[in-house]
Amino acid sequence: MEVLTQVLRRGVLTAASVYSSRISPTSQGTLILTHHKSKTLLLPVRGVWRTTGGRMASEVRDRTPVDVPTAGIIIIGDEILKGQTQDTNTFFLTRQLHSLGVKVGRVSVIPDDVQTIANEVAQFSKSYTFVLTSGGIGPTHDDITFEGVAVAFGEKVHPHPTLVQFISAYFKTDDLSSPAMKMAHIPESAVLHFGEDKSKGVKSRYPIISVKNVTIFPGVPHLLERAFGLLGKKLFHRPGVGFCGMVVYLTADEVSIAMALNETVAKFPSVSFGSYPKLFHSYYKTKITLESLSADILKSAEQFLKSKLPEGVMIDYNEDPVTSPWEHIDKLLSSSPSLQTPVQEALDILKQCFDQYSAEEICICYNGGKDCLAILHLTYAMMNQNFPNTKLQSVYITENTAFPQVTEFVQQSINRYDLDCEVLPGPMKGALFQLLEKRPKIKAVIMGTRQSDPYSDTLEFFSPTDKDWPPMMRVNAILNWKYNDVWNFLRGLYLPYCSLYDRGYTSLGSQGNTLPNPLLETKDRLGQVMYLPAYLLAQHDMERKGRISSKQ
Repeated sequence: MEVLTQVLRRGVLTAASVYSSRISPTSQGTLILTHHKSKTLLLPVRGVWRTTGGRMASEVRDRTPVDVPTAGIIIIGDEILKGQTQDTNTFFLTRQLHSLGVKVGRVSVIPDDVQTIANEVAQFSKSYTFVLTSGGIGPTHDDITFEGVAVAFGEKVHPHPTLVQFISAYFKTDDLSSPAMKMAHIPESAVLHFGEDKSKGVKSRYPIISVKNVTIFPGVPHLLERAFGLLGKKLFHRPGVGFCGMVVYLTADEVSIAMALNETVAKFPSVSFGSYPKLFHSYYKTKITLESLSADILKSAEQFLKSKLPEGVMIDYNEDPVTSPWEHIDKLLSSSPSLQTPVQEALDILKQCFDQYSAEEICICYNGGKDCLAILHLTYAMMNQNFPNTKLQSVYITENTAFPQVTEFVQQSINRYDLDCEVLPGPMKGALFQLLEKRPKIKAVIMGTRQSDPYSDTLEFFSPTDKDWPPMMRVNAILNWKYNDVWNFLRGLYLPYCSLYDRGYTSLGSQGNTLPNPLLETKDRLGQVMYLPAYLLAQHDMERKGRISSKQ
């Protein structure tokens, strides 16, 4: 009966479902609950579910874990409720606890009031394995968390000798009624936890206080984060307990996959699912997260979901194609034979460049366009290989009528690739003169030029600038790439690119000379004109069809 009570308390069964049932033991140390109907349920004392009915019992692969530690977080402070201070502690604590295998059940934000604190702490303490409070520790009138926690457990606060000694030495006072000594008055049953920085072998000077299953953290974010970093694993992690997770990316919207997802959720109750639509993304429309304490169950759930989805909907999207670039480039080339020749040719040219010039002599000219992005990614990979821990020099030449989306994407690229970038006003000729004034050691500029670009049909892989231009070697590593090579490379690696390309722009200039490519015009379900994304352009020689008064 005790086991049944525990199961009821965890919400596995309701009282109504137990009514008129018979309980009997089995040799496996479980209980069989027989309902008044011709159906039995084997309760999971050992974490394995079996159901029996009119036919032979069949084992269900999923199981409901019963030992997942839980946590409730209480954020204390009038300043949070008034919007005077932004709460970052919740985000930090929930992420850290989750990484330790602790399931956060609730977050509460309450005012600086002793009785409110006491009531919330008492309730949380009964409901969760761990309770963490943040805020209300200090010398002022509204620092009353210690008092509130004491009231929650029917205790009083008293001066703790260890804290009195520390505060006396630090604040040079022995007056127990002084504001500083307020921080030495803690609940009677409180335990002190001193963190230790093992890298330095130094103990924290002021401890974290806990009372029963309640741990009291400071509200100042950097103090809380430091304390949790030193003590979090020790206080909240249970060996052998931890979440396994995976993310599934789908090219279909939520409505299209709802039935498949709902069926999977029903079949795997111990797996936590999340569904997140993405309205404007270059690669996917829905992100599904799966999480479980069991890696095997997680994999089974993922395979079951895949079996219920239309073929080709699930993609192997990579959120971070920049870290470890060679791993992803090699994988792409092995699966895309048509890219092997153009990519290898570009890499050979870049290798010659890096063999001939030093890191401080090389710069890439980057404008946020698709061609520049392709050569930037390859150059970044070569830079990491030849000059590790050295930033790639770059120059972005601005113009007054640039698309804001392009300007924004260039900045994102600078951050993503950690570029050492000079931002200079155009036109290009004057900007390159400025670049050499600022960085006179630069000798080679890597370009995203292709032979199909205007005035580029006579260029070579290594082409010096004209005599009236700044003396530099232009390195045109993707000179022979075709339109589809660029898109197959970018999308094969799942590289983020400028959003204008998904709106029908196939060649980006300025706002004054660039329109969506008319060959990509279509209509949506409501009959409104729209444009297909650039990578769907079938007539590759019409790439510049959207340019006004430009070479077609």
